[in-house]
This record gives sequence, structure tokens and C-alpha cells, in this order.
Amino acid sequence: MPTELSLSGKTMLITGASAGIGEATAETLAAKGANVAIVARRESKLRTIADRIESETDETVLVLPADVSDEEAVDAAVEQTVDEFGRLDVLVNNAGMATGSDVTVETMPTEQYRAVMGVNVDGMFFVTRAALPHLRETSGIAIFVGSLAGQYPRPGAPMYAATKWWTRGFAHSLAGAVGPDEVGVTVINPAEVRTEFGKEYRDTMSQDRYDPDEVSEPEAIADAIAFAAQQEPPNVVSELDLYRRDKLSNF
Repeated sequence: MPTELSLSGKTMLITGASAGIGEATAETLAAKGANVAIVARRESKLRTIADRIESETDETVLVLPADVSDEEAVDAAVEQTVDEFGRLDVLVNNAGMATGSDVTVETMPTEQYRAVMGVNVDGMFFVTRAALPHLRETSGIAIFVGSLAGQYPRPGAPMYAATKWWTRGFAHSLAGAVGPDEVGVTVINPAEVRTEFGKEYRDTMSQDRYDPDEVSEPEAIADAIAFAAQQEPPNVVSELDLYRRDKLSNF
């Protein structure tokens, strides 16, 4: 039995793909032969990434600028993907944002609360809702990028943690609902990753806070996502945790 299955001819839709985990995932899946549709708000960044991937592989990258909290934009992005490639095999629900590190529940502005909920919760739902009919047709897989914060209490960021608990609970419950239709559901839980995480509401991004090799790099998470994406019915990776080796030493 082969240890690695081909993604050739399959179509992947990746949200939050203009940097970090989403960018690395697009590169990794395209290198394995997949057609890739990349979704994020920053069109110029998406086009730069698409040009680079297409120059390095034989695969096509579809650029879809959209805000995942806008349900009409999400519906259009999914339909454009299927129109372009004729199918959708894997959804990578990756888009997310952090709350500010210096705010508490009492001091969090309503604007920040609604923005984070809009991406981390509403966006996950809107993209999943639009993708599911197409995943049923291909016996595809919905992959959700969760977090260690969705498994353990996070006193310093309770609202962000709550969105990741929601992601994990939604994904596992969805698995029970769509598994009989041969749709797989996977949750990938990273701890700290060196990305642009925190760019909206924090003074420093994680890529500036951590040195290379101090925490996980986006490529490691992308490899985990690729492993999950390669599973064929009846198998699925239900949940995969990817932490640095000393992460749980203080728990």
C-alpha cells in the first residue's frame, strides 16, 4: 500500500491564503499535483503567491479575493472554483485572526469582538456551508485549522479561545452529520506558529516574536494538512495536534 497518495487532478480551496499557514498550504498542495484556489482579502498578495506557485509547478492557481465574513463573496468564490476546475475535493478552512493581547473581556471594543467573530466563526460556517454540496459529490474532505487554544483554557485570550473551541466543536459535530455521505472532516490543532498572526490587533506578529525554529513554521502545518487531504474513503484523519515538544511542560 502506498504511503503517500497523489493529489493530481484534485481541487483544493484554501482560505486565509495570503500569508502564513494558508500560503504554505497552497504551495505544498500544488507541489503534490493539486489545482489550488486561494482566498483572502489581499488580492495583490494572492497574485504574487499564485505567480510564484505557477512558475514552480505545472498547476493552476485561482485567485479569489474575498472576505470570509461576507457570505455572498464566499458563495461566489466557491462557485468560481467549481466553474474553473469542475470539482472541489478539499476545503482548508484556515482564515482566522487574533484578539488584542492587551484587552480583557471588560475592555474589548465591540468592533474588535465582531470582527474576530466574523472571521473565526461566521467565516468558518459560511465557507463550509457553500462547499459541502460539492464535497459530497467528490467524497471530499473539509479541513479546519483549529488551535491548542481550542483544547485548553486560554486566560489571556478567552474570546479568541472560544472561537477555536467553536471551530473544533462544529467540525467534530459536522463529521457526525456528513460522514454517512462519505465527506471527511479533519481538525488540525497547531500551537504557536511563526506567521502574521496578530497583525490586526496586536503590537507584534508571531513571526516577529519568535526566532526561526523556536516554534512551528507554517510549512510544518501545511505538511499536516496535506497528510489529511490525501486520505481516501473510508479513512479520515479526525484530529491532529502539532505542538513543539516542550509545549505541555507547564500544564
